Amino acid sequence: MANRIKLLIIGFVTGILNGLFGAGGGTIIVPFMVFLLGIEDHKAHATAISIILPLTVLSSIIYIKNGIFNFPTTLNVTLGSVIGGLLGAFLLNKVPIKYLRKLFGIIMIIASIRIWIIK
Repeated sequence: MANRIKLLIIGFVTGILNGLFGAGGGTIIVPFMVFLLGIEDHKAHATAISIILPLTVLSSIIYIKNGIFNFPTTLNVTLGSVIGGLLGAFLLNKVPIKYLRKLFGIIMIIASIRIWIIK
């Protein structure tokens, strides 16, 4: 029961962050699942990807209703994302956890620096 409550809280926080920033799937869910719930890294990353779909669909509906959705950009980025997503899903179990954590950490650091420094 305690894990279920933790999962609901993690989902709630992630949903808010996804709606506000378009982030939350991997950046919030993965560390929470790994460090708070003890879920294996590979499973946490795979679960985060699965969670992103409903979050994105719901947020996109609201963005479309508010007129802040760019269809041409979305279509073009989606083409590359599908290919990259297939490759990433294939590689997930092939990358050792220590490298997966380092790569994920580097990406989070770069994203943080970008947010704080680049205007």
